Amino acid sequence: MLRKLLSIYENSILFPEKTVKSLEQFYIFYYEIESEWIGIPKTVVTEKELTLLKTIYQLVEFQSPASISATKGWDEFLLLNGPLPTYNPETNFRFIQFQIKGDDTIQIEIESALKGFFTEEVIIIWENRSRGIVIEQSNAIALTEEELISMSETLESDFYVKISFFIGKFNPFSDHLRSKYLEEKEYFSFGIANLVNSLNIFTFERIFPAYLAYHLQDEIKQRVNQLIIGIFNDDQEMYSTIKVFLENNLNASLTAKKLYIHRNTLQYRIDKFIDKSGIQLKDFYGAFTVFLACLLFEQSLEK
Repeated sequence: MLRKLLSIYENSILFPEKTVKSLEQFYIFYYEIESEWIGIPKTVVTEKELTLLKTIYQLVEFQSPASISATKGWDEFLLLNGPLPTYNPETNFRFIQFQIKGDDTIQIEIESALKGFFTEEVIIIWENRSRGIVIEQSNAIALTEEELISMSETLESDFYVKISFFIGKFNPFSDHLRSKYLEEKEYFSFGIANLVNSLNIFTFERIFPAYLAYHLQDEIKQRVNQLIIGIFNDDQEMYSTIKVFLENNLNASLTAKKLYIHRNTLQYRIDKFIDKSGIQLKDFYGAFTVFLACLLFEQSLEK
C-alpha cells in the first residue's frame, strides 16, 4: 500500500526497515501490516493530507538521546514491533493508556505533571501528540482508580484539557506484553467512541459488557429486543433509571441522588419495570439480562 504513495508524492523514499536517523525534511510513516516505512517530503504534504496519513499509518517521531534513554526501548517494542526491552523476567507490568482532548496539548508539561503523580520508576511514551502510555512495574506503588480520577480532574483544571484513562491489568514480563497492550488499546478506543463515562476512567470490566453487546449477532440482539427494549422504547426515562440503578450496584440511595429524584420515585419506576417485564432486578441473572438490554438499547439510540 505504501508503494502507491510513491506515485502520489514525488521524491518519497520506501525503507525496508526503520531508519535510525532523523530526516528533518521528511515525514516518516510506518505501515504495520506490511512492516514497511516511507519517507514523504514535508514540502509536498498539506495539513489535511498529514492528518489523513496519520489516521492510516503510524507517524514515526524521532526522539532526543535523553528521551530514548528514558523510554528504555518500550516505544520500539510496543509501537514498532521492536525487540523486548531488558528487564527481570519475574517483573510484572501494566499499561495505563491515556488520551487528551484539547487544543495545543503541551506534551512536556503534561508528562511532567503525570510523573508527579506516579513513582519515579514510571515510564511514559507517546503514540502521537494526544495519546500516550504510562508503564508501571508491580513493585512500584500503583495508583488506585480513585487516585486516577483525582489526577484526571487536576490535569483538566490545570491544562484546560479533557483526559481519559484506561487502567490495564498487571501481566508478567514476556513477548506477550505487546499483544496485551494492543488488546487493551482496542478496548480503550471502543470505550472512548461508544461509552458515555463522566469520570473518563475505563477498565476492562466497564468496557467489555458493551463491547460484547456490540459484537452480538443480530439474531441474538433481536431476542433481547422483543420484550425489554420494547419497554424502553415506550418510556426512555425508564431506561435511564434502570441503567443507572444497575450501574450503581442496585444501591437505591446512590441512584436517587445521581438522578436527582426522590427515593420513592425511584422505587415506583423500578416496581413499574418489574411489573411490565416480569424480571426481578435483585436476581443476578435478571440484572445481567436487563443490563445487556440497556446496552443494546443505547446502541440503537446512536444509530
